[in-house]
Parts: sequence; structure tokens; C-alpha cells
Amino acid sequence: MESKFKTKVVKVDIPADCNIIFGQTHFIKTVEDLYETLVVSSPTLMFGIAFCEASQKRLVRFDGNHQDMTDRAVKAAYDVGCGHSFFIFLKDGYPINVLQRVKKVDEVCCIFCATANPLEVIVVETNLGRGVLAVVDGESPAGIETDEDKKERIQFLRTIGYKR
Repeated sequence: MESKFKTKVVKVDIPADCNIIFGQTHFIKTVEDLYETLVVSSPTLMFGIAFCEASQKRLVRFDGNHQDMTDRAVKAAYDVGCGHSFFIFLKDGYPINVLQRVKKVDEVCCIFCATANPLEVIVVETNLGRGVLAVVDGESPAGIETDEDKKERIQFLRTIGYKR
């Protein structure tokens, strides 16, 4: 039997004041475990989680503490539609604040990206289902950092509180 597949590009809508974490996992308890991980990470973090179940009912499972973030995560997960993939939409926090904890959740296999940039997911579809081929996270470089650019980067990190 000949294997046939098609590819498609799925654009993920990320609002200007949000960040996302997109990854792959392997078990239905992912939504609850990610919720518990995020809720203890930061008391001010607003988030929504969605997970594409790859067997049984094959539903998009979801949870969160902010309705808009949860709705966005569900839409992204459903649009991408790859089994065992998950989206976390974050507001009032950054992936850097929670990424290591998310990676340590037992059923998390990998993280495809953590970003606030424009995002496209390149999806392959076979007779079995869909899988993630790659992600396009932001745009290509427009040049090489200058001394002035370095100063701006250093100042920016101090302005947002990530360096002293």
C-alpha cells in the first residue's frame, strides 16, 4: 500500500499581549498536570491550556484560569489538529517563567516553541492523522547586531526586570 500525505500551513493567532508554549505530550492527564504546574508557578499568571487527544474520543481537552486564553488555546489546538499536541496561552507572564516546569511534567515529550512572535505550524496529514513537521517562529534575520543594538538589548532586559 502506497503512503500518501499532504502538508498544510496553519497560522496561530497570538495577541500582542500574549505568549504561547506549543508542545507534544502523550497522556490524557496532561491538561490537569499542566494546569497544576502553571497555577503554582505564578499567582498573577493568566493562562489557558488545550490538548489534542490522539485516541478514544479524540477531543480537544482544555482548562485554564482565564477564559480568553483558554478559548484561544482551544482554537489553536483544534486548528492545528495534531494528535497529542498542546497549546498554552499565557498573559501577564512569559514562557521563561514556566518553561522548565512545563518540560518536567512527566507526560510532556517535547516543546516545539515558546513565543510571542507570529507563528505558523507546518502540518503533515496522512491516512492515520496529523503530525507537526515544523514551526516557523517569527521572521528571518534582517541584519547583524551592532554595538548600538547590543546597548538597546542590554537596556531592554533591565527595563523589563530580567537583569539588574
